[in-house]
Formats: sequence, C-alpha cells, structure tokens
Amino acid sequence: MITLQDIKQNEAIRVLIRAGNRYLEAMGYTEHGPRHVGYVSHTASGILRSLGYSPREVELAAIAGWVHDVGNSVNRHDHGPLGATLLLPILRETGMELADVMEIITAVGNHEEQSGFISSAVSAALALGDKSDAHKSRVRNGKPDMTDIHDRVNFAIQENHVSVDRHRRVIRHELTMDDTSSVMEYLQIYMSRIVMCEQAAAFLRCSFDLVINGQSINNRPASEEAERL
Repeated sequence: MITLQDIKQNEAIRVLIRAGNRYLEAMGYTEHGPRHVGYVSHTASGILRSLGYSPREVELAAIAGWVHDVGNSVNRHDHGPLGATLLLPILRETGMELADVMEIITAVGNHEEQSGFISSAVSAALALGDKSDAHKSRVRNGKPDMTDIHDRVNFAIQENHVSVDRHRRVIRHELTMDDTSSVMEYLQIYMSRIVMCEQAAAFLRCSFDLVINGQSINNRPASEEAERL
C-alpha cells in the first residue's frame, strides 16, 4: 500500500508543489506550499479518523490533502482538474492501486468551490481541510499587504481549530480574529467556501458549525438548536 510518507518522498510531486507555490507567490496569493498542504492533509485525515472511517480512507484523505494543489503549477484557474490530470500518471507510477488513484484524483479534481462536487468521504474531507485553512501563518514572510483583503483576513486570524463531535455529528471550525480585519471581510472572501464546507459535512452526515470569536456564524439545524437549548 502506498502511504502518505511515500508520496512525500516523490520527487515529481515535490517539484509540482514548489512550482505551484512560486507561481501563486508571483500572483500575490497567500502561502500554498508545504505548510498549507500539510495542514490540509492533517485536517482531512483527522476528520475521517474521528468519524470512524477505515484506515485506508484516512490515509487516502491524507494523501489527497498533500497533493491537492499541484495543478497550481500550470494555472490557478481550474487547478483542481489540472492537478487531477497531472497526478494520474504520477500516482500510477508509484504502484498505487487504480481504485485508490481514482479516489484521490476525483477528490483533487473537485476541491474547488467554483465547480467541485462532493461525491465521496475523501472528497468531503479534502474540501473541509482546504477551505478551513485561514491563519496569519499563511501570510508570506509574516508581512501582510494591508491593501489586500486576503492578507488582511488571514493576518487577523490568530487561532484556527477544526474539531469533530462524532456523537452529535458536528464538524466545528473555530476562529479567533483580531481587529486587523473583520468578520464581514472574512465572509466576503470565504462565503462560497463555507457553503462547500456545509455540503461536505452533510455528505459525511454531519452539520458544519462555523464559530468566529465565540459567535456561531452559520445557522444550526433546527434539531441541533433544540437539543442545545
């Protein structure tokens, strides 16, 4: 079985991640290198582990998280489908079973909120891991461009935590922001991503609870709210 550690050692994937991160840096985007893909890999696999999915699904979510942004090495637009296309021969060359390859490239090809569709547990976990990564450490060199809303929002986020309540079937994303930016600005750039997180959580038979500075931002399902009260 091909593992995350095998994938991390693959030189082709290393080169693609570095190239994509350099390209996005030139465009003025936040960090999309080892820190980001490491976060997504850890968070995606942790969600499935917490919900009781099989060890192989957990490992595939970890791998998908690590490789999900390789398409940025070609172009930011449609980088999900581009990445899936690039990964197919690379993953096959590692000796990975075709069923596992397809699980990963389907998740990678559908992780963009503009065109992605959640069709598996691995795909759902990847979307949640990717869209939840907002933090001051994403600002390159720790020096935000305060005229850029993405830099302002990320720099304002001091704490970021995703937790899973398996019993109540709740995936909770908690953020702590300072006044460098605002919740309104966060929603301006993250609204479509929040919607995708809700869809991904629903696929996993969970609700998605976004909490910023201690306040629930999205509506809880009526049954859950009644239970809470």
